[in-house]
Amino acid sequence: MNGISLKPVRLVVADDHELLREGFHTMLAKTSHIELVGEAANGKQLVEICRSLDPDVVITDIKMPVMDGVAATRQLLAEKPTLGIIAFSMFDEENLIVDMLEAGAQGYLMKSSSRIEILEAIRTVRDGKTYYCAHTSARMASMIARSRHVPPGGASRPEFTPKELEVIQMICQELASKEIAAELKLSLRTVEGIRQRIQEKMGVRNAAGIVVYAIREGLFRI
Repeated sequence: MNGISLKPVRLVVADDHELLREGFHTMLAKTSHIELVGEAANGKQLVEICRSLDPDVVITDIKMPVMDGVAATRQLLAEKPTLGIIAFSMFDEENLIVDMLEAGAQGYLMKSSSRIEILEAIRTVRDGKTYYCAHTSARMASMIARSRHVPPGGASRPEFTPKELEVIQMICQELASKEIAAELKLSLRTVEGIRQRIQEKMGVRNAAGIVVYAIREGLFRI
């Protein structure tokens, strides 16, 4: 999982709705760097398929018959700790998403996520990093930050400049880059550069990651 591989990502998808699984086949048909090698209709099937196919990443629904996504995640990671698991969830399943992350999942997506975001999440988790859905609410970010979920990363916290800390506060207050630029009297390009440096220091991919990190590390309080 560590390091970037040039081989196609081997993906398994689990969901009890056949139409959703078929959607992944369509979405990935023209994607050469991700290979959908298997699918499952429940958590028990998912565990069995992963044993035989040895995927790099799993995208799994949380609520499934026979065995749910949380139980399947615990079992899969007990057998292969390096497996990247992404929870695939509905908007009203915040507590279940936290349960998935505490069980060891490295990311989550909403079922309404775009193709671009799904592909980015797969690559991010394959590379051993955590991916939080771009549509994460402030409440959800706070729940994750206060949970037992521990994302991968270094033990030492990076130093942030006063300007970076100011931008972090504004991102946590859900201000867009244009609004931050206007508030700080900076160009949009400068704000985007600061935002990129913040993400690199935190090891996150988007604003949701910034908010979770900031709350967990005490850089922002709701």
